[in-house]
Amino acid sequence: MPTFQIDVPMPSMGATVSELTIINIVVAPGAKVAKGQKLAELESDKSAFDFESPAEGTIVAVKGNKGEVKRSGDALFRMETSDQSLQHLAIATAQHDAQAATQAAPHAPAAAAKALVWTPRATKMAQEAGLDPTTISDIEATGPGGRVSGDDVAKYLASRK
Repeated sequence: MPTFQIDVPMPSMGATVSELTIINIVVAPGAKVAKGQKLAELESDKSAFDFESPAEGTIVAVKGNKGEVKRSGDALFRMETSDQSLQHLAIATAQHDAQAATQAAPHAPAAAAKALVWTPRATKMAQEAGLDPTTISDIEATGPGGRVSGDDVAKYLASRK
C-alpha cells in the first residue's frame, strides 16, 4: 500500500477546552509506532491523559516540546502511514520532506529547562490576577510533574496580600 504523511493534530476536548499542555513526548522522529501506542502525555485544565497514535506508521517529526501549550487542532506529530482512513489529514510532501529532514523539534536551551511549567488553569488564574506567569519565579510548583497548578497560584496570591 502507498504511504503518505499526515499531521497528527492535538485533540479537541470539547467546547470549553481550547488549549492543552504537553507534559511529555515519549517518541522521537524515526520511531515506528502501532495504532493506539502512547505518543505523549497531555494535560487540559481539567485532566491529564495519554495521547495515542491514530494509526500504525513512522514518526517523521515532533511539532511540540515538553511544557509547551498548544491549541486543539494544532499539529503535534508528523507521521508516515498507509492507513487510508486518515487520508483527509495528508499533507503535500514534496516541500515538506526537505523541511522534515532539516527541522527536528527545537530543544529548549539549558536556561529554559529550569523555567516553570504552568498548567493552562494556573496561567489563566495568574493572568486574571494581573500577573505575567513568565515573570514569576518565586512560586512553589506542586502539581503533577512539578508543574505550577491552580492551587499553587491561589497560595501564591494569598501570600502576597
